[in-house]
Formats: sequence, structure tokens, C-alpha cells
Amino acid sequence: MGFQIRMAFQPIIDWLDKSIYAYEALVRGPQGEGAGWVFQHINEGNKYYFDQACRVKAIQTAARLGCNSFLSINFLPNAVYNPETCIKATIEAADLYGFDLTKLIFEVTEGEQIPDKAHLNRIFQSYSKRGFQTAIDDYGSGFATLDWLIELKPDILKLDMQLIRDIDQHPAKQFIVEQTVAQCELQGTKVLAEGIETRAELDYLTSVGIRYLQGYYFAKPQLETLAQTAELSGLQ
Repeated sequence: MGFQIRMAFQPIIDWLDKSIYAYEALVRGPQGEGAGWVFQHINEGNKYYFDQACRVKAIQTAARLGCNSFLSINFLPNAVYNPETCIKATIEAADLYGFDLTKLIFEVTEGEQIPDKAHLNRIFQSYSKRGFQTAIDDYGSGFATLDWLIELKPDILKLDMQLIRDIDQHPAKQFIVEQTVAQCELQGTKVLAEGIETRAELDYLTSVGIRYLQGYYFAKPQLETLAQTAELSGLQ
């Protein structure tokens, strides 16, 4: 790739238990530059290596920091040519750094164009067979529809922050979220609302039964640091 990457971590809250359910690993540059800076350096030639490097760096850093919660890692489905090959590298990294494989969540972002639903389905099935949880990130902003949700059956569905923003004031957004929550309940998919910034957003989301929450309201991503429950705002 020609440059080093580091990882920041943002907690995912279990509202029912008032605890940290997971940490999402977010790629950063060598000096802590944001993901936008990093992705400016990613192309078709290095995408596969970058995807693998992110997995290894996330596991390595989380293990070093003593992560005992779930660890959520973003992956690029168009960089995964053979799911089993990618899984092999992931398992080797977990073994090397002493990280519990059963604590891994792999999430695909809607930001990447995914023309082949069958390919993504194969990836999800392969990961599920190995005991990893799967997640669709940024739901409501890109490719995924209810049809995708029903067919892919992810373990976790992350509602996009644009859907969450000021949702307490927008009946149209509320309708979409409530419809999605109902479908997820039917098929056993956890719903996670990301991008929460206000108490009003939080109150609405928890009122419709959303248990898993993420956003600046609780904590911003921290470079190579795992925020602890006592440090988080909004858990009272």
C-alpha cells in the first residue's frame, strides 16, 4: 500500500444492559488521518491487500488493548474474491495475537457499489459457518432494501446516521425505521442505530425497541483506545 494504517475504536452500546456490546474498528492513517484520507490511497491494485491489512491491524490492536467485547470490522466485499482465503488470514491473525474468533463481527458498508447480491450472500454464508457475525452497515443510504435484508439475513443491521438524524421530528423516517425493526424482529436480526447525537434521537429509538446504539452522543472514535463504560455519556 505504501503507507501504514492504524485503528480507532468507537463503542457500540447495549442499551438494555447499559454496557458496551462491541467496538467498531475504524481505519486511520499513520498520523491519525481520517478514513477519507486513507481511501484516497486505495485503488483496484491494492484493495485486496488493504482489506486484509485492516482485518489484521484491527485484531492486533484490539488484542493489545485487552478487548473482551465483540470487535466489528468493516470489509470491502469487492475485495473478497474467495471468502475462505480471507477467513484463513483472519484466523491466523486471531491465533497470532490471541483474540477470540467468536467475538468477531464483519460488516459491509453500503458505501461500496455491490452489483452481485449472490457474491455477498456467499461471503455472509461462509462467515456465518465459521461462527462470525455479519452486519450490513449504513442501511438506508445505498444499495440495500428490504429484499436484500430478507435474503442476506445479517446478524446485525446498522441504520444509517442520515436516517437517524432528528428522527424524533420526522414521521417519514420513523415509518421506515419501524418497518425495518419489524422485519428484523421476524428474522432474528439485531437492529443497531448509528450516528446518535441527541437525547431526543436516543429516546425515540429506544422507545421503538432498538437495543444497540452508537454515536457521538455516547463517544467519538478514539485512536488506539477502548473507551470504558464509566467514561461514556448518556448511559444513565
